[in-house]
Formats: sequence, C-alpha cells, structure tokens
Amino acid sequence: MDDKIRRIYIPMTESGFYILYCLQQPQHGYGIAQQVKKMTGAAVTISAGTMYGTLSKMEQDGLIRFCREEEKRKLYQITDLGREILDTEIRRIERLYKNSKGENCDE
Repeated sequence: MDDKIRRIYIPMTESGFYILYCLQQPQHGYGIAQQVKKMTGAAVTISAGTMYGTLSKMEQDGLIRFCREEEKRKLYQITDLGREILDTEIRRIERLYKNSKGENCDE
C-alpha cells in the first residue's frame, strides 16, 4: 500500500468507512446511504454531497471501481487496494476497542 494512500485514508472517517464497507458487494450511492442508515439505526446518515464526493475520490484513488449501470444508477465495488485499506482500518478499530477494555494492558 502506498504511503500517500495510507496517510489519506487511515484513520478513516466514519462515512468513508461505511461507504467502503458497503461496497464489498456492488452498490450505488443511494443504496449505500440506505444500508448505512439501517446498519446504524439511523445514527449515521450520509448526505448526497458527502456520498458522491467520497465515491469520486475513492474511485480516483483506486479503492473502488465502477462496475455497471442499473436504472441510471452507477454501481461501484471495492478493489483489492480498497480491501487492504478496509482490513487495515478494521484491525485499527479492533485494537482501539481491545485497548479501551484493558485487554492489552499489564496490571
């Protein structure tokens, strides 16, 4: 993974994380927004501006790719680089969680 990409995406914003997470299966922006809303019990909502700006940036940086168009909606999917970023971020979040519970502390 390129250091520049790592600096841009790690740590990820909450919106960026959910967008990338949802793109493990082909999905369009509106579908991602609905999925995130459902996953988080409406605690996280992603505005259209954030959604499409993030999708555009992630596509330019090679984290996601355009798959196809369905009913005038662009579907995107995570790339190998995106998967690497997502996995790195999940490990970081897991480490934070473990540390918050004192699982890695000497007593």
